[in-house]
Amino acid sequence: MNGPQDLGGQMAFGPVAPEKDEPCFHADWERRALGVTLCAGAMGAWTIDESRHARESLHPADYYGSSYYEIWIKALETLLKRHGFVSDRDLAAGKAVDPAAMPKRVLKAENVPDVLAKGGPCDRPIATPARFKAGDLVRTKNFHPAGHTRLPRYARGKQGAVEAVRAGFVFPDTNAHGQGENPQWVYTVVFDGAEIWGEGADPTLSVSIDAWESYLEPA
Repeated sequence: MNGPQDLGGQMAFGPVAPEKDEPCFHADWERRALGVTLCAGAMGAWTIDESRHARESLHPADYYGSSYYEIWIKALETLLKRHGFVSDRDLAAGKAVDPAAMPKRVLKAENVPDVLAKGGPCDRPIATPARFKAGDLVRTKNFHPAGHTRLPRYARGKQGAVEAVRAGFVFPDTNAHGQGENPQWVYTVVFDGAEIWGEGADPTLSVSIDAWESYLEPA
């Protein structure tokens, strides 16, 4: 899906302005927003891909007008409503009003360090051999799906070279929509600047992406 988050190569958004010595949180509510989001995800009702898709599905005006953790909270509200944990009446009242779904599990405070240390590995074994090898020339597919995808818009329909064969990983395009993990081989693919940015690109520039196998075709 071509969402507002896919800004690679887009013009008129101004330069990136890193904040020197930027703190992890600019306000206490941001710290809480992170904690609530992680705890809600630990309930086991949705995947990381569904949560990412919820953030990227915000209306562009809402997305661009929101700070980083505002985007997280707005997406979390969508997920909680979608899976029956809160209702519109709950949100309007600021407390539980309607019956709610029961979570599969609850993350307790004493378990947080172990859960965060474990993370959520997405690598999976694959029985079939990789279709491509390092050095192969490939072309990314030129598609614009209505659902989730991790192939950036600027890298579609472009020719590059496989730099490395990684491993099998959960396919986010299906996992975001409850259609299974469907793991695929992932490759690091390198493109030169002219292929990505066209005429006038810096000749010393190259761009690499990690691409799932179904995004690629032989060049």
